[in-house]
This record gives sequence, structure tokens and C-alpha cells, in this order.
Amino acid sequence: MRRPLDDWFVQEILVHEAALMRFLLRQWPQRDECADLRQELYARVYEAAGKSLPSQPRAFLFASARHLLADRVRRAKVVSIEPMGDLPLSHVLIDEVSPERWAGGRQALRHLAAAFDRLPDRCREVVWLRRVDGLAQKEVAQRLGVTEKTVEKHIAKGMRMLADALYGEPDAPLAQDPPEAADVRQAD
Repeated sequence: MRRPLDDWFVQEILVHEAALMRFLLRQWPQRDECADLRQELYARVYEAAGKSLPSQPRAFLFASARHLLADRVRRAKVVSIEPMGDLPLSHVLIDEVSPERWAGGRQALRHLAAAFDRLPDRCREVVWLRRVDGLAQKEVAQRLGVTEKTVEKHIAKGMRMLADALYGEPDAPLAQDPPEAADVRQAD
């Protein structure tokens, strides 16, 4: 016995299979994966339609295909941090860190920490949750009890202030710095 969702899927989605395959073959470099991509896409579309039928099924199908391809590209760019086992020492390039590089790195880190500490409290909290803890914008908004738009504004403001502090004029104080904060920075 077929469900109404099955009938909808056949009539509104499967009729676009040829166009979908042409799209996938044009957009995805590994042609042998296109059939698998199509099946994964069908599963996504069917599951989403089970919750709420899209008003424009063809547009929804192709938008979902673009999102699936973007997800795959994003996953392909992630580099695994899992240990690869013991590599023979003869294959490992040793890049000795010079004392100058080490000191420069420490100084840059101190400079970043100082700039981060000078951010307004809420802005600093939002930047930390988004950029350091890696929370999604929606999660940050829920955790702090603010809107996502507010999170966006705090991120933009915080990133701009950090960039100004790190890459702007080295002795220029941040907008909310009292004059003595600029004097402390000059002593670094």
C-alpha cells in the first residue's frame, strides 16, 4: 500500500531525475559517485517532505542538491587529526623553531590576549563561544538569551576590534581603552 508521500515523491521529485543527474554530473568531479549522491539526496528530500511538503518541489530538489554538494566539499576539506601511527624518523621533516620565531609567536599571542581582554564583556563572550568553543550562532543566541542578529553584530564588532588591534596601528588604543591602557601596551 503506497502512502500519499510516496505518490508525491514519484510525481514531484522522480520526474526530475534526468535533469538532476545532468546537474550532478556537471557539478561533481567524481562521476562514479553521482548515483550515490542522487540516492542520498532522495533520502534527504523524502525525509524533509515527511515533515512538510515543499511548495516548489523542483526548486527544493535542486537547492538540496547544492547543499549536499557543499556538505561533501566541506567534509573533504576537513583534515583528520587522528594519529597516523609511528612514522619512521627518516620521513619526518624537522623544522626547528628559532628563538626569534618562538619569541615572536609568544609576543603575538600576548598581543592577541590583551586585545581580546579589552573587548566589551558581552562581545568577548560571544566571540569566545563562536570562535573558540565553536558553537553555532543559534546555540550562542540560545545560551546567552539573545537573538541571532545580536550574535552576528557582536561577532562583527569583536572581529573588527581584534583586527584593528592586531593589524591596525600598533600604538593606537581601542575605542573604549582608557589612556593608561595605551601606555601599558607601549611598554610591551
